[in-house]
Amino acid sequence: MTEIRPAEPADVDRAARTLARAFADYPFTRHTVDARDHLRRVEELQRLYLTEIGLRCGRVWVADDASAVAVWITPESTGIPEAFERISGRVAELSGDRADAAAAAEEALAPLRPVGPVWFLATVAVDPDRQGSGLGGAILEPGLREARQAGVPAYLETSSERNVAFYRRLGFDVVGSVTLPDDGPRTWAMVRNHTQ
Repeated sequence: MTEIRPAEPADVDRAARTLARAFADYPFTRHTVDARDHLRRVEELQRLYLTEIGLRCGRVWVADDASAVAVWITPESTGIPEAFERISGRVAELSGDRADAAAAAEEALAPLRPVGPVWFLATVAVDPDRQGSGLGGAILEPGLREARQAGVPAYLETSSERNVAFYRRLGFDVVGSVTLPDDGPRTWAMVRNHTQ
């Protein structure tokens, strides 16, 4: 049985690699991150989210070997706007020639996002070599449990129809969807209420 535990700074390199491998061909990432040296750019973006958003402001869980990782922004997270502002230049640089598409995607998704307290799943991944082993549900469980205990919903966005089915099995419901501008992928907003 794989142990799921809170992440530490020493996990960042392995967790960033897991996220990069999982998101290498993900529709949203392909649409919003420059194709040149794509995998390196995705890994660096994920490293930023892990360190500056997850570990600094939110909550992060990893499998003991970092083959799975989940980054959450919680209602108690502080400094989120400042953290995003702090990394915005580097994010735009890493997005490269897709920076405008990334900004347009954020604008398109903003109206779907909850306005009240929520556990927001910022990023989650299972290494492709370990997918289908139950790690996806396991890595999400601590965040889902804490959201339920706090009495607030969990929220996520996905650009994969296969992921929609996976999240539905975990109790999430689709609350909206949008096709991202500039021939972007369809992206679904999903909520899991605390009663589940």
